[in-house]
Amino acid sequence: MFASEVLDDVNEPHEVTDWDEALCRDASGAMTLLFFSDEIRDIRQAKLVCLGCRLIDPCLAGALERREPAGVWGGELFANGRILTQKRKRGRPPKHRPEESIQLTA
Repeated sequence: MFASEVLDDVNEPHEVTDWDEALCRDASGAMTLLFFSDEIRDIRQAKLVCLGCRLIDPCLAGALERREPAGVWGGELFANGRILTQKRKRGRPPKHRPEESIQLTA
C-alpha cells in the first residue's frame, strides 16, 4: 500500500449516523424503561423495535466498543459488557431438569 492510498483513506468522509432516526429514540424517554428492563417480555419487545431500525448495525458496533453494561443495544441484550444469548428467568434454577431438556450423548 502506498502512502497516498493511506491518506485517501484518512481523508475520506466517514458516514455520519443521524441518531435522531433511531426507532428507540423518542422525545419522552418512554422507551428507556423497555430497553433497560429485566422482564423477558420487555426485552423481547425491545429487540423487535431494533429489528425494524436501520441503525441496528452502528448501534450494536458502538455498544460492543463501549462495552455497555446493560440493556438492549442493536437488537442484542447486554450484561456486564457482553452479549447474552438469552435472559434467564428470575429465581433459582430448578434442582432437577425436566426429562425433555436432558440431552444424551452417544
